Amino acid sequence: MTIKVGDRVPEAVFLVMEEGEIKPVSSAELFGGKKVALFGIPGAFTPTCSASHLPGFVKNAGALKAKGVDTIACVSVNDVFVMNAWGKDQGVGDDVLMLADGSGDFAKVTGLVFDLSEKGLGVRNQRYSAVIDDGVVSEFNLDEPGAFEVSSAEIMLEQL
Repeated sequence: MTIKVGDRVPEAVFLVMEEGEIKPVSSAELFGGKKVALFGIPGAFTPTCSASHLPGFVKNAGALKAKGVDTIACVSVNDVFVMNAWGKDQGVGDDVLMLADGSGDFAKVTGLVFDLSEKGLGVRNQRYSAVIDDGVVSEFNLDEPGAFEVSSAEIMLEQL
């Protein structure tokens, strides 16, 4: 079952790179007491993710924060080294927290797994965006496989 508006975000642990060190971050720590703009992508360094999805959130970071967002976070089923390198490549700085869900645990518990094994790409995240208020999903935008239509930063801004 896919996570939906009104659901509490399930417990999971992400990895982030902080000052050259790998740090675990629990979903409770990430979402508790905060408004988080979370977006999930199929893969770092992929065409749509690199050309449109992540850059939209970087470009609109100030506007999202002006509307009450405490943290903007990008999650992908990539390892922490890939997410860190992609964040540097995209110039995210402190605007977007790059979350590694290397084993796809978060994608699985939220029902957002996208299996591209037939294409040699393994299990991925579906493309989505969500507003999480103190651990509860208040907005959720899930794109159809292969599409980028409803999960943009611009649509999220309209929802806030």
